[in-house]
Amino acid sequence: MSGSIRPSDLEFDGKVALVTGAASGIGRATALAFGNSGANVVVDDIDDEGGLETVRLIEAAGGEAHFIHADVADETAVAAMIAEIVRRYGRLDCAFNNAGVSGGGYPEVFWDSSVFAETFAINASGVFYCMKHEVEHMLTQEGGGAIVNMASVAGMAGPGQPSYMGSKHAVIGMTRAVAVAYAAQGIRVNAVCPGAIDTPLIERVRANSPASAEIIANMHPMARIGQPNEVAGAVLFLCSARASFITGHPLAVDGGYLAR
Repeated sequence: MSGSIRPSDLEFDGKVALVTGAASGIGRATALAFGNSGANVVVDDIDDEGGLETVRLIEAAGGEAHFIHADVADETAVAAMIAEIVRRYGRLDCAFNNAGVSGGGYPEVFWDSSVFAETFAINASGVFYCMKHEVEHMLTQEGGGAIVNMASVAGMAGPGQPSYMGSKHAVIGMTRAVAVAYAAQGIRVNAVCPGAIDTPLIERVRANSPASAEIIANMHPMARIGQPNEVAGAVLFLCSARASFITGHPLAVDGGYLAR
């Protein structure tokens, strides 16, 4: 994803793309991919240092990016973020509602009420707030827009802990509901459902227990852990004109995990 931008890469030239949770991992990879494709990228995170580094990387590759510190679990902050994007760029074409938490280890936090509340506040309510205010602005602009929500294979299969799995099932349900409600207005809403991806969480697992990382990899028929740019590619596809007749779809990016 690094390197200078080539004219043939500019599929999103002139578009405005928001990526929440873009300080690292899948969010950063997707923000860089949008930047390399010509978009004006809005990088959101509560990790200022990581978010600003994502902006630096986009700009170093010749792209345009802007950082906003906003907690997606706070609707007032989300509304202010979307309003700032519209003031700065005049529109919002694409949004990847990626910010989320893992909800802690399984089975240790199976019945932990505080973990449940925090996980739903970020993973589910955060997606709801983002979609609410994104759709509100997309309805006012020519061309509608495209939204992709971060779900998970945990939203389509089990077993797991109730808080994380429940939040990801909620994301898929909300994705379908909003997609149907606004399809005729030119707003497409989809979700990506990754399997295990090589993010900081997997890095910690690998550092603490290489055997556990190998077990996770072998749960996928491809016998490996996915890379953040592989999810980023799916997000950009769903936001692009190539996916113009796709809405309400949870796209698995899982190395065959759900096909077992």
